[in-house]
Amino acid sequence: MSKADNMLSILWLLRSGKRVTAQQLADDLEIHVRTVYRCIDSLCASGAPIIADAGPNCGYRLLGEFVDSPLLFDAEEQKALVHGSVFAREAGYPFTDALSWAVDKLKRYTNEEQLERINRHSSGLAVIQTPTDARELELLKRLEEAAARGESLNIDYAKGPELTPSQRVLDPYGIVHWKGIWYVAGFCRLRQEIRSFRVDRIVRLAAADTRFERPAAFSARDFLLHSLLPDSLEAETLVIVRLQGHEHALNELCKHWLFGHALIERRQPGEALFKLGELSLQTYVPYFLLPYGKSLKILEPQMLIDRMAEVSLEMFKHYEAMQIKSEDQKG
Repeated sequence: MSKADNMLSILWLLRSGKRVTAQQLADDLEIHVRTVYRCIDSLCASGAPIIADAGPNCGYRLLGEFVDSPLLFDAEEQKALVHGSVFAREAGYPFTDALSWAVDKLKRYTNEEQLERINRHSSGLAVIQTPTDARELELLKRLEEAAARGESLNIDYAKGPELTPSQRVLDPYGIVHWKGIWYVAGFCRLRQEIRSFRVDRIVRLAAADTRFERPAAFSARDFLLHSLLPDSLEAETLVIVRLQGHEHALNELCKHWLFGHALIERRQPGEALFKLGELSLQTYVPYFLLPYGKSLKILEPQMLIDRMAEVSLEMFKHYEAMQIKSEDQKG
């Protein structure tokens, strides 16, 4: 390890509040005792309040105020970091190796009581996600690093396995994880506009000879959210949607990414108000409501009730035709 790593490791070991001898520190870190002395001298010179006690219980210790320094983590912060690492890893976070090393370092430099607490909390949380393959992880790493450095990329992008990939130069502004899929948002020099691309559809990625400056106010998250259904949340004509139904059905609906952002008010008993774009009520929204069946009732607007009836009739005719065809084949 570097000297900086050794110094930080010594601070972690002293954080327990117990007196630790130089030889114990050297044994724990697998370094020479002279290295421990040099690191402690450097820490003291930088302002770390390390006390050297002489006598039968000799050793080094930290002043109590420094033990609670915000540069170190208390029990709740340690738990949150470990839990956060579980979510990130399962979502396909591209720097999982560094994340694992950081968590291992966190566990290594805690005392026994803290380590036991961390292990109890980490074993009590699990996340189920679609796994991200190694190829996509490498793409995500390159995209994130290019976004941070302001480096343009040449990409070959295919919207489907049977389609010929299109070539373009992309200025990646950021990556976004949404509903189990990773996206990159940035300026497409082929289309001359900001666009989003699914990372799993990128066939090839290579460095370009150009650089870029990301707009200061740009948010890849907000761009992707608003580009999915551009009329739903920021349309000129927004319509109040009033729904009534079982409480558990409304709870689930409010967890939906669109309805959750469009929620205005929850009324009791079993009623909720949303505000959505008029065009989306004619196109996307009916299909989002279909899975809830008769557990929800539309109180207003009438146009949504009419559209739901039309969509339901179309679905009925679709499956009725399939049923007739199946019966004819059996006959």
